[in-house]
Amino acid sequence: MNVPSRTRLSEGTGTGPRNAPLDLARGATWRRGLQRRIRAVEETEPPPVEGSLTRMVGLTLEAAGCQASVGDYCDVIAGDGSRTATEVVGFAGDRLFLMPSGDAHGLGPNARVIPRQRAGSVRVGPELLGRIIDGAAQPLDDLGPLSCGESVRLTGRPINPLARHQISEPLDVGVRCINSLLTIGRGQRVGLFAGSGVGKSVLLGMMARYTSADVIVVGLIGERGREVKEFVERILGPRDRSRAVVVATPADHPPLMRLHGAWLATAIAEYFRDRGLSVLLLMDSLTRFAQAQREIALAIGEAPATKGYPPSVFARLPQLVERAGNGASGRGSITAFYTVLTEGDDQQDPIADAARAILDGHIVLSRRIAESGHYPAIDVEASISRVMQEIAPSAHLAAARQFRQTLSTYQQHRDLIAIGAYQRGSDPRVDQALALWPRMQRFLQQDMSERVDLATSLAALNETLSEPTK
Repeated sequence: MNVPSRTRLSEGTGTGPRNAPLDLARGATWRRGLQRRIRAVEETEPPPVEGSLTRMVGLTLEAAGCQASVGDYCDVIAGDGSRTATEVVGFAGDRLFLMPSGDAHGLGPNARVIPRQRAGSVRVGPELLGRIIDGAAQPLDDLGPLSCGESVRLTGRPINPLARHQISEPLDVGVRCINSLLTIGRGQRVGLFAGSGVGKSVLLGMMARYTSADVIVVGLIGERGREVKEFVERILGPRDRSRAVVVATPADHPPLMRLHGAWLATAIAEYFRDRGLSVLLLMDSLTRFAQAQREIALAIGEAPATKGYPPSVFARLPQLVERAGNGASGRGSITAFYTVLTEGDDQQDPIADAARAILDGHIVLSRRIAESGHYPAIDVEASISRVMQEIAPSAHLAAARQFRQTLSTYQQHRDLIAIGAYQRGSDPRVDQALALWPRMQRFLQQDMSERVDLATSLAALNETLSEPTK
């Protein structure tokens, strides 16, 4: 029997010496492919661990059996297959506390709870300009879906305070009284304190239309739904809407969405600031943001501290406000106005008091001034801009100081003047205040359709304080 030689057998099987280089190349390719697959498996996120809904009381849902961190999103699957988006707001042991961001009707015991992966971010981009969106970044207008290409964290990233650029130049807001007596700097954060129905929204609209900022971001948080369309169409207008982004979460939205609306408006402002633009952020209102956090905190069992507000409310306020301001050197700025609702015109309201401490200035609107037909109803004596000393020239500061002193002198003697008990010539300061008062009243009033730039405001201030002709 003829047995084939070893060489001939090796050639037939393709494993002989002649094919050794080919086998080595094939082995190296196979090893590289195996390594790629191993890396892909290692980098693949594990599937979410599902749980079930065990309890629902008020706005709070409790889930067991799933794994998620505070701030993560979870989908709760109802019996009919519909999904309710929720966010993890706390935990106790192996139980997660969830807060729905939409309608929770239809949920029942043992409903599936599925954590989402990579939650807590939002899509942003220049495509947002001219659009109206809700707290979930979904469009409310009829301009089609959004296709933003970049993603940022909803809660932002803190900036090293030593890396922030100092406030060094004024921002023209188009309102004569603010430009001249309460000059605002680029990157300043200011509170607009007022009771209901005193003209906060209209004043915000004037600043939105007349500001010299590049981009305007408006957050309508917890206000009436009617005000959204009114602000966009009547107050903002089509011309200024093209450079504005409006985030609207009215009062009928769940508290979680109201929180998200404020965070989203700030995240959008941060996006444009980091691209070197000057941004004007208008948020109406900071009080509704605090009330939304109070509802969530009380629902998960946090104890109230000050007038029904839990401690977490006073921790959330600076976390939101500190995200505004100037960016690092070479980047843009966020000049922010936050309206603060003083319930019953009480300036010592806990939210008003906390906001006044963390902001760079406050503008107070007076109901007494508004009821007299004076608009804007700014109480100059009770208002202050904490950075005006750093950005205004000495001549401007001197004129503003003189105006305040003259206004204060008149207000101190107002009752005596009204009943005719003051005799001219008794006090030169009061005589001067009496002579200047009609011009000062005209100076402080401004029609909402009138724009007054910074230079014109300063010229009008100097003209008002000039000696009246006899």
